[in-house]
Amino acid sequence: MTRIVNFSAGPALLPEEVLARAGDEMLDWHGSGMCVMEMSHRGKEFISIAAEAEHDLRELLAVPAHYKVLFLQGGATLQFAQVPMNLLAGRGKADYVITGEWSKKAAKEAAAHCEVAIAATSEDRRFRCAPPQDEWRVGADAAYLHYCSNETIGGVEFHWVPDTGAVTLVADASSHILSRPLEVSRFGLIYAGAQKNIGPAGLTIVVVREDLMGRAARGTPTVMDYKLQADADSMLNTPATYSIYIAGLVFKWLKQLGGLAEMERRNVAKAKLLYDYLDASGFYRNPVEPRDRSRMNVPFTLADAKLDDAFLKGAAERGMVQLKGHRSVGGMRASIYNAMPMEGVQRLVDYLKEFERRHG
Repeated sequence: MTRIVNFSAGPALLPEEVLARAGDEMLDWHGSGMCVMEMSHRGKEFISIAAEAEHDLRELLAVPAHYKVLFLQGGATLQFAQVPMNLLAGRGKADYVITGEWSKKAAKEAAAHCEVAIAATSEDRRFRCAPPQDEWRVGADAAYLHYCSNETIGGVEFHWVPDTGAVTLVADASSHILSRPLEVSRFGLIYAGAQKNIGPAGLTIVVVREDLMGRAARGTPTVMDYKLQADADSMLNTPATYSIYIAGLVFKWLKQLGGLAEMERRNVAKAKLLYDYLDASGFYRNPVEPRDRSRMNVPFTLADAKLDDAFLKGAAERGMVQLKGHRSVGGMRASIYNAMPMEGVQRLVDYLKEFERRHG
């Protein structure tokens, strides 16, 4: 069987080693006679799977002991509401940094729960950069400051952690979590949808400092209360069991590769290969400021948008799919998450060269 090269922004490709192991264990997980999808989330088999997944994630991210790791549902989008519900603690204001469509959506959702102050934005620059720290206006009265550390649509990534002083820092890290080491202690809360670098859609990871829990607003649904979920080991209701199992296999795959430092080395090399060619070409263009370019999501345009369909058709014929840019911005986008091998990026670069020779 020949697998395609999948540049989808999410749900995204998974490591072949993980898929192969999941296939081997599909009918019988470790002699249990069951598939993980059939297990009770209260049974000893699945409880061991969930505990091991949390242990490995804590090890990969070096999560301090005074942080809780939650395996939740609802996607990162649910966190747009869940964060203010849990972190406002009676305060009426939160700060948001706007660097693209996802941070805009997060701020809009939060506005239903509190006053939202825009601490910084790059909208006036068409979301082509991360606003420098000296432009930020962090309010001392803000309950927290929220930012999206990698904007999947626009391809803007923060390669630095903001300094917000005494104000709690919250990050939507959905599209680059586990792509590099992260100093968790700089944050009050980090959340991420799983379907890019962790596993299948349906699972959301939340890493939250313990002192921020137990302050949910009145009326917060039980399953959206971080403290109650932490006390129940993320099992107030039936969790996304199979997604947690696959995530656990991905965590082991990352550890076997050498951890996040090695993953970052690989990701830097992949991104450099693609950006170097785009920059050297007069036919393609990446709009993002070089210092803020995402290693995970690489948007680019062709010299003539009329060639877009031909480009996508030719890519598909060569076994490369999901290169069409998000409908809100157009053009192309190559998502090159952890599971994308260097060979996949090289194959794309070879096609970029070929297409430019024929149409440039």
